[in-house]
Amino acid sequence: MSFQVALRKELLEQWRTTRLLIVVVVFLALGLSSPLLARLTPELMKLVPGGEAFVPLIPAPTAADAVAQYVKNLSQFGVVLALLMAMGALALEKDKGTLALIVVKPMPRGAIVAAKFAALATSFAIATALAAAAGYYYTWVLFGSVEVAGWALLNVLLWLFFLVYTAVTLLASAITRSQVAAGGLGFAAVVTLSVAGSLPRVGEYFPGQLLVWGATRMTGSEVRSWPALVVSVAIVLGSLVLASVALQHQEL
Repeated sequence: MSFQVALRKELLEQWRTTRLLIVVVVFLALGLSSPLLARLTPELMKLVPGGEAFVPLIPAPTAADAVAQYVKNLSQFGVVLALLMAMGALALEKDKGTLALIVVKPMPRGAIVAAKFAALATSFAIATALAAAAGYYYTWVLFGSVEVAGWALLNVLLWLFFLVYTAVTLLASAITRSQVAAGGLGFAAVVTLSVAGSLPRVGEYFPGQLLVWGATRMTGSEVRSWPALVVSVAIVLGSLVLASVALQHQEL
């Protein structure tokens, strides 16, 4: 019951502060523009001084290019939004003293952490679903048919990718009282996971491999990465547990 009350409060806050709207608009714009950008790349090259010489060297754009552009744009902007959305989730409320008022109601601190994460996950789910619908439609219009199941899997993996950084930044927000510090710690986690994910063999176990899985599924050369999936889920759950424990031992 406590979780449901806390979740309703967080969802209402997401809506009233327009944070949900911002994420939806950004993702929807990326979903619409990514296939179009892939289609117009040769034309855009002509606008660059001397770019006409390189146009014949550029292969004709395909659906695979649209998918690659879509994954690139959503993954980059999604991580940034995950940091911005989560860094003040707990730190800002601790700094203002509002979290102390919620706890004395009483409201279990673990339920607060779970509700904040669930509300953020819901926002990203809605935004990713809309981006997926827009991206699928324009890719179909510009390049022809696209496999529905593969496109759905790609977007589910993208959503999980966003949740990893959301959970890690939420942990940082639970540890500190400054949303700037939480954002800095979240960014450090992004860099650490990205560097680790680029290492040979080791990278197979990190969240970035989820993007490879989704993208290769769309090109017909699927590279499944169950270890990366397991590690990503473990990072999310571990971050939430640690955030709850950290909040339990703090004087609000």
